[in-house]
Amino acid sequence: MQLNRIRAISFDLDDTLWPFMPCVVRAEAALTQWLRVNAPGTAGLLASPTALRDYRARVDAEHPELQLDFSAMRRASIRAMLADAGEDLALVEPAFEVFFEERLTVELYPDVLPALEALSQRFTLVGLSNGNGCIHRAGVGHLLKGSLSAATLGVAKPQAEAFHAAADLAGVHPSELLHVGDDWELDVVGAVRAGAQAVWVTRHEGASLPSDRTGTPHTAIADLMRLSEVLASR
Repeated sequence: MQLNRIRAISFDLDDTLWPFMPCVVRAEAALTQWLRVNAPGTAGLLASPTALRDYRARVDAEHPELQLDFSAMRRASIRAMLADAGEDLALVEPAFEVFFEERLTVELYPDVLPALEALSQRFTLVGLSNGNGCIHRAGVGHLLKGSLSAATLGVAKPQAEAFHAAADLAGVHPSELLHVGDDWELDVVGAVRAGAQAVWVTRHEGASLPSDRTGTPHTAIADLMRLSEVLASR
């Protein structure tokens, strides 16, 4: 990395600051239980363990206009299930709130809080996610200037406009932005193509590697404390 250029850092959220799948598994379990009690007509549909994800996939295919808004997609999938079950569609919002409450309940990776506390002393920090996580519910909102999502921006990573918006939020030029994330294409390749620098977070041993990394300058780290150490040498 060209350390002397960095003035701000943007962070992906899911699977970078906290693990994502535990949130979804817990949220879907809570939603399933709520539906069985409050919309008993869905019981037959919910007999399949993949029912909620099947409806989510159906909405994804039928409503491409919602693909940037994960909350809208979840509401639409709940609405489709309730409609198929002959249940009251007024239940969509309370059902979604049950799901979303658990989705927003996250557990930070152990390295995240101390790393963000250290980095925030020297750089402007922002969030940049294609999902619908919340930095404030995660307990790190006070360390970041703000956070942007694909739903609010109307554009998603890896498009350059997403990274440019993060740079604008941080008050820097894209060339002064360092983006940190776990997805090779969305976070690393996208950031570099947008004129920023990139750090690839590879928390899990045996993570699949892209076939060709030579054309995309980046630094790979196993956790955010390592990033703090690297930038401390600036």
